[in-house]
Amino acid sequence: MMSQLVSTPPMAANEMHPLLRPLPAVPTSGHIFDIDRRLGTVDMDENQGLRIDGIARHIQDAGVDHLVHCEALDTHPHWIVRRTVIDVIRPIAWPAQLRLRRWCSGISPRWCTMRVRIDSDNGGLIDTEGFWIHMNKETMSPSRVQDKFFELMSTTTDEHRLRWKQWLGEPLPHATGARFPLRRTDVDHFGHVTNTAYWHAVHEFAAEAEDLTGGPHRFVLEYNKPIRYGEQLDVHTVGGQDALDLWFAVDGDVRAVAQLRAAP
Repeated sequence: MMSQLVSTPPMAANEMHPLLRPLPAVPTSGHIFDIDRRLGTVDMDENQGLRIDGIARHIQDAGVDHLVHCEALDTHPHWIVRRTVIDVIRPIAWPAQLRLRRWCSGISPRWCTMRVRIDSDNGGLIDTEGFWIHMNKETMSPSRVQDKFFELMSTTTDEHRLRWKQWLGEPLPHATGARFPLRRTDVDHFGHVTNTAYWHAVHEFAAEAEDLTGGPHRFVLEYNKPIRYGEQLDVHTVGGQDALDLWFAVDGDVRAVAQLRAAP
């Protein structure tokens, strides 16, 4: 059940909230990974458009390909995405050839923000940024990246002391949640629900917010705690004129929060 409430992000004096800021432009120099892909039918919605979970898959696959390209996959194989920002500026429709460019927009020794811009040959444009944490799989804790990797990623950003700051912090609303069944195919090698599985739910509920998706729009998804297969997931939604907010909760414990709003 969706209740009606206007969602307004808190803002400090003389400071624009990150939710309202445009993503940084493509750098003019430095290390930018550039790859072409074809839009597959598996990622199409009923109107032949690239679905939001399909965008998330392209982002994730580009990350792996980028590590391979940098010869860093063996030394940096395990990452967790803490936040994903997806700006759908001009929707991409099938059939299409895609160009993906990926570069670092901020870094610290244990995590980084990675931009991915997706252009299509039929005029589509999607801008994204992810907050990626390098993980030690044995201890399940953040792990330092190698100096060589740090130096390469630093060539496209002056932000070398990146800090985590949560964007979506509203508490779980009183609105009744909708049960969202999980499948075994939703689980990754950490034993957690995959990034793209969250986007399945976002796609499901965003279908009711055509007033927000009719023009350029922004999705933000922040992951707080993992969800494991077998847990009972409820998605709570609050929709208003400015935004649609979603909470992913297990027995009232918020595991992730998402928001849909107009793009900056």
